[in-house]
Amino acid sequence: MEKYLKRVLDDIIEKKMQSIGAVLIEGPKWCGKSTTAKNHAKSIIEFQDVDKKSNYDIINKTKPSLFLDNERPLLIDEWQMYPVVWDAIRNDIDKSGLQGQFLLTGSAKPTEDKTMHTGTGRISRVLMRPMSLYESKESDGKISLKDLFNDNVEVDIKANISLEKIIKWIIRGGWPLSLYIKNPEEVVKDYYQSLIHEGVNNEGNIVYNPNRMSLILKSLARNISSITNVSTIENDIKSNYENIARNTLDDYLNSLKRLYILENIPAWNGKMRSKIAIRSKEKIQFVDPSIACVALGATEEKLKKDLNSLGLLFESLCIRDLRVYADSLGGKVYYYHDETDLEIDAIVELQNGDWGAFEIKLGAGFIEEAEKNLITFKEKVDLEKKGAPKFLCVLTGIDYSYKTNNGVYVISIANLKD
Repeated sequence: MEKYLKRVLDDIIEKKMQSIGAVLIEGPKWCGKSTTAKNHAKSIIEFQDVDKKSNYDIINKTKPSLFLDNERPLLIDEWQMYPVVWDAIRNDIDKSGLQGQFLLTGSAKPTEDKTMHTGTGRISRVLMRPMSLYESKESDGKISLKDLFNDNVEVDIKANISLEKIIKWIIRGGWPLSLYIKNPEEVVKDYYQSLIHEGVNNEGNIVYNPNRMSLILKSLARNISSITNVSTIENDIKSNYENIARNTLDDYLNSLKRLYILENIPAWNGKMRSKIAIRSKEKIQFVDPSIACVALGATEEKLKKDLNSLGLLFESLCIRDLRVYADSLGGKVYYYHDETDLEIDAIVELQNGDWGAFEIKLGAGFIEEAEKNLITFKEKVDLEKKGAPKFLCVLTGIDYSYKTNNGVYVISIANLKD
């Protein structure tokens, strides 16, 4: 049995279990939700257990509270298969007033016709993504995002990283199972096929066309880390002789979001010194760059010859990790792009308003330009209203981390943690 690798989310779950009745762990399939949740539970109900389905069906229709008749904390895996359990948990928590009673996991958000009463004050939601490089032990974690915000960073350190390693990490993805098998890329390929033929068809009551979904995923992959109109995706599909109505396309895209596969990056709405048009559309991003690799048929050899695509996929990898690390601080990840075409790849903003900006560059040759972009961006922000950034950082794929004479951090992704 493989050794459990601690997730950043473990500490978040433990903290929440001390203050609220139930914790819902959401996220894509195969990212490790159930394995992590089991570490915090004393008993488990797995709704996907086919041997118990007939019994679960009866309980669902007669007395849903029987689902909860187990030792606490109780883990209910893939809870959305019997959404009625949500209200059963709410009622139980209301009656007992106890904390840390339940854990739920879910790989798909229930469709709108299955919404339940709010779980505010009883059920807290957390999002699990595929593993970051720190969680999979590829990053040594010598520099933390928390320390960046606290201006307590030691630099001038080496990182165990290379172009070949980066390519392997991107293709493999952060799926826990892929860490322990000989051909890890096969895990992602199986996931991709499952997504097209099973996961989507089982999501809600809509029957999806696998060919259309494949074309949509390929178009999203071609436009990864970019600001793209839905019309671009629509035209891509039509160019492959597959007609699709806009509302149908919206259904497919919304399904990918409900399955936690598509996690676009929102635009940052900071206070600027002058009136300047800031792009407000989301930037396309998969929850893990490996999905884009499968959609594009990207291999190690192909990516070595296409460094532009590799750079976009590396950005996707870094965004995934930044999101994992930001969650531990209660932060969110945004991007910035204005009418002068100045773009900042990632801005992490905390709940208290503290923020820091990242440019993401694969190689050393782009660092100087990225540093200039960050400084230019800082000069555009109304610091009196928004507050000065806690840090400016170029996040890279190079094998060392340092600080420039202008005070900008240059940090290898293989040195970063939460």
